Amino acid sequence: MMLLRVIVSPQEIRRVTLQELSAEFSRIVTKDLLDSFLDGLDALVPGVLQMYGEAAASGRRVRLSSVLSCLHKEDTNQNKKAAVLLGLPCYLAEDSSDIIRMCDAHGETLDVLMSGMQVGLLIGHEGPLHDAFPLDVFNVALVVEEKIILHDLRDVSTGIAMLLGAIYCLNLEYPRNMKYYFEFLQRVVMNIKPDQCSARIHGLRNKMLRYRM
Repeated sequence: MMLLRVIVSPQEIRRVTLQELSAEFSRIVTKDLLDSFLDGLDALVPGVLQMYGEAAASGRRVRLSSVLSCLHKEDTNQNKKAAVLLGLPCYLAEDSSDIIRMCDAHGETLDVLMSGMQVGLLIGHEGPLHDAFPLDVFNVALVVEEKIILHDLRDVSTGIAMLLGAIYCLNLEYPRNMKYYFEFLQRVVMNIKPDQCSARIHGLRNKMLRYRM
């Protein structure tokens, strides 16, 4: 398939499947997108959460306290991974509001929620959101050029993996407001050309290694 044709123009954007996106990523990178992402993430979760806890306690990243408090309510593996992925922009002092948006099933319309999204993720939940992130996600959708191209993803981790895969397969630049976030996913989580990471991500990776020792 030619996934690059998905984004030729807004009129020609079409839906893709998880299998199509994964296959195109594998063709380009020779890695399994979802398995590599989840395996890499699983290995990092304990150290990253410890790092978040230290940053929140020091007062350097107060918003991380609300992310970590979600785990006191439901300390599942899925929620731990969601906390890592959704807390990372805060830790890196980046703005995720144009890329990752929460979607109340009974709230604003999809057109409103997708407004201005060049590439991003909608995380669907039921009712008002009282926590830093929804503990019960019913749908995650991938958005390109204000259109949903992939939906019914089962959790935040799968959604972020597909978002990274879409950016990679479409040969898009990382969104400016989250460039270190996606570099971390590529270089550290996926271990794709880790020797080419920026000084900031190199420093973060070394810091994380200390937590894992």
